[in-house]
Amino acid sequence: MVRDYECDIQGIVNNANYQHYMEHSRHLYVMDRGVSFAALHEEGIDVVVARFEISYKVPLRPCDEYVCRLMPEKKGIRYIFHQAIFRKADNKLCCSAQVDCVATMGGRLVSGHPKLDELL
Repeated sequence: MVRDYECDIQGIVNNANYQHYMEHSRHLYVMDRGVSFAALHEEGIDVVVARFEISYKVPLRPCDEYVCRLMPEKKGIRYIFHQAIFRKADNKLCCSAQVDCVATMGGRLVSGHPKLDELL
């Protein structure tokens, strides 16, 4: 549910908050499948966003409930998450995005991680 403080002066969700919603959705997705970003970090593997492309359609407002859907894929060294946020009341598309992530070890790109590769 959209909280009041996530909105800007126009009374709609501030654009940056959609990225927070999507990030939370990605974290839940991998955690639900037994992968922990914190555990990967302890192994020296960090998964970071390399590119984020978003299109806004219909704004969310205070107290709106929403659902964030995602479809992951692996392409080369990238983990790509196709994501969309829909308003629950009428199933209107609020925004869609493509989020490209990569894995790094010691600050250097790596081809991936077996646990993550299994998810995709």
